[in-house]
Amino acid sequence: MKLFGVALLVGIASLLVLCTLGSSTSQAQSKDVVLLQLDEAIDPGSAALFQSSLSSLSASSTAAVIIVMNTPGGTLSDMLEMINATNLAEKNGIPIYTYVTPGGMAASAGSYVAESCDIIYMAPGTFIGPSTPYIVGGGAPGEQQHIQNASLQVMLGQAGSHGRNSTTATSAIEAMVNNNTAYSAAQASSLGVVNGVSSNLSDFIALEGLSGYPQVTVTPSPYDNFLSLLSNSFVDGLLITLGTLAIILDLYHGSVILSVVGIAAIALGAIGLEVIGLNNIQDVGLFFILIGAIVMVFEFKTGHGIALVSGAILAVIGAFLLSPEYISSGSNNSSNPANPFNTGNLIVAVVVILITILVAFYLVQLLRGFKLKRYTGLEAIKGKPATVTKDLTPKGWVSVEGQQWEAISEDGSEIKAREKVEVVSSEGLVLKVKRITGKE
Repeated sequence: MKLFGVALLVGIASLLVLCTLGSSTSQAQSKDVVLLQLDEAIDPGSAALFQSSLSSLSASSTAAVIIVMNTPGGTLSDMLEMINATNLAEKNGIPIYTYVTPGGMAASAGSYVAESCDIIYMAPGTFIGPSTPYIVGGGAPGEQQHIQNASLQVMLGQAGSHGRNSTTATSAIEAMVNNNTAYSAAQASSLGVVNGVSSNLSDFIALEGLSGYPQVTVTPSPYDNFLSLLSNSFVDGLLITLGTLAIILDLYHGSVILSVVGIAAIALGAIGLEVIGLNNIQDVGLFFILIGAIVMVFEFKTGHGIALVSGAILAVIGAFLLSPEYISSGSNNSSNPANPFNTGNLIVAVVVILITILVAFYLVQLLRGFKLKRYTGLEAIKGKPATVTKDLTPKGWVSVEGQQWEAISEDGSEIKAREKVEVVSSEGLVLKVKRITGKE
């Protein structure tokens, strides 16, 4: 009996241990690894993605967040919002990692976001930086240096608070911000700017002991993408320009569709400018757009197409000037989407101007058609000489350029056949004439 009691107690204890282990395993498996995809420029859309995604997570349901990064950079204000969202999630007990995916980069503003994370790993062949901030169009004296100094402290503070504060890491970060230096994955790892190099995301997840957790991938929502589109100040400027062009074109046609489209485009452009906010330089850009719109409206008076094209050119210049300050991957790098003077925007600007030229040519031809129509039929014979073919008493008939018209004497006097008269006006199909000479 004693042996049976001991065996029973051992069995119960073993069962309790197994239940405890099972409960722990179940609790661990209930957590997710969130893969936050940052495969775009840093703008209000990506900032909204970070804020909405990270604020909805909790440490009880999230094992870690991995930012799968490939970004060329973006605007300073949105970068700071993403860093704040990351820091808040870490404060709530959620580990945040960055993995720069193969073929990707953590350029410019992306390097700051990466340094705000607990762990940074990069795939071979990727790079981090350069990280020097730039202000589009310049700024007040000393403003560039002010923003650069502040940006350096942001990156040093984020790197230091996450353990990347060695002497070599600090020097490398200073070079990234002050000298626009970029480092390969191997260089960044050896200098302590990042924590290591991993060939792919799966290996990195295994390296961090996260393989056993379900993975949830988070990508930008339609709203985030919409914000990204509207946060492109160049796009906002073009929307206002094309909206004005559509309304002007519709005024010549009298349809409603183009006017509705034009008003909607202008409204979207205005909303976009509200999303990004305006600084002094951007106010100049908005001024150019408004002046351009006014010049385009003058096409109604001139009618030769020059005002329309000139206004469009002014508006496109304003669209370029609308760009806010941004952290660039190089001031001369035209491929950086944060730079308004990138190749894509230049091509779009040329296309918009060409479209405006075609519209101007069309309107000129349309106006010529209106003028020709204005001088056909009755309007065309006003002021022309005519010959009375049947006595006007005071009504009769006259011949105008070989065509017979019923006519009436303007003053009610009698005018004999073969006398010369001049067409004064018309009432319906009856001409009013006056005598200009005697009989032939």
